[in-house]
Amino acid sequence: MGNTIEKRLLELGVELPTTPAAAVANYVPAVETEGLLVTSGQLPIKDGKLMAMGLLGRELGTEAGKLAAKWCAVNVLAQARAALGDLERIRRIVKITVFVASTPDFTEQHLVANGASDFLVAALGDRGRHARSAVGTAALPMNAPVEIEAMIEIA
Repeated sequence: MGNTIEKRLLELGVELPTTPAAAVANYVPAVETEGLLVTSGQLPIKDGKLMAMGLLGRELGTEAGKLAAKWCAVNVLAQARAALGDLERIRRIVKITVFVASTPDFTEQHLVANGASDFLVAALGDRGRHARSAVGTAALPMNAPVEIEAMIEIA
């Protein structure tokens, strides 16, 4: 298996879902175009259900938000594998946008987003280093605390 992304994921104790989350409205989970794969927003789904719910700053703290962001990133990679057939086609994560459902006085969206960024670098090495936006929002679908979309350069 060599030093592949799949091997690193196993070393991190992460098994990607074999069937990533299906689109729940009129969109597709990922689009491949001109050397890029762009994913739709991914929620923190683990074992087929949201692993956390609620607003950061009210129901959830920063550490719970970081864990939710990590699972959003796991699901980004699951969508990438489903679309590409092989994670080794990833040249680099170009950018992620991290939406954090939070109270108006919560200001640690950037720290929540680190849960995804740290995971992507651990899983992909330098290919996981990316540009990023962390955005606070009033609510997300299904009462999810975090949602992440990604732009991925592919071979």
